Amino acid sequence: MSQPPRIFDTALIARHLARRSGAGDFVTDLVLADLEDRLGALIREFPKALIIGPDVDRLPAEGQTASNRFAFERLPAFAGADDLPDIGGRGYNLIVSLLHLQAVNDVPGYLARLRARLAPDGLLMIAALGGDTLTELREAFLSADALVFGGASARVAPMIQVRDAGALLQRAGLALPVADVETHVVRYSTPFALMSELKALGASNPLLDRPRRLASPALLAAAANAYAAQDSDPDGRIRATLEIIWLSGWVPHESQQQPLRPGSAKVSMKDMLTKKD
Repeated sequence: MSQPPRIFDTALIARHLARRSGAGDFVTDLVLADLEDRLGALIREFPKALIIGPDVDRLPAEGQTASNRFAFERLPAFAGADDLPDIGGRGYNLIVSLLHLQAVNDVPGYLARLRARLAPDGLLMIAALGGDTLTELREAFLSADALVFGGASARVAPMIQVRDAGALLQRAGLALPVADVETHVVRYSTPFALMSELKALGASNPLLDRPRRLASPALLAAAANAYAAQDSDPDGRIRATLEIIWLSGWVPHESQQQPLRPGSAKVSMKDMLTKKD
């Protein structure tokens, strides 16, 4: 069986994360707050739960549903060469993956392996950066590369499109799949302020096929000019899109809602449409 192409340099991502400055991470804050809300709406108990994320110290040790409070086992993402952290156990009732899937090389394999560690009627929840994240920065560097070097280079990572997410869950054998997206527009004083924050968060270029030479001052200036020309507000600040995709699906179980058998309906749609008062 052929291996999926390697797009992301996971060892490089781990080094970037290890060199973080310790500054606040508003993206993780947004995701953790949203996770708390989503769990709180569930009428469910999770005796055995696991959470995976880039910064294990910031992951919650406990979660709260509408039914009870429960403990999380915590695992760091990007801790090894493989896309999937070393999960020792099985039979989890809940697995949560935060801000990891967008930099996984084998997405279907990753989802299938997480699903295999869930118990029947177990829930998989995932938050990942979506395809429109940093689209302004991507377009600015495309323009700058064309101007300075006469061609394009891979400088901003591709990310998952929400329209593909539900199919990925079904392919992994999960039932009742749900995919939704939260879009935020963040503003910065200059494009350089955005680039500086990305570096501080350990989110520099993670691509395996990235340019090996450092970005020149001429390239950075051209990218900043293109960004400001395309995506600045009247006050001079620039906009950056942050898209967070949430995915969830359940391991099939007989207790779950099932679609009706074709032809089992008791009322004809034709009769309903032609019914008179």
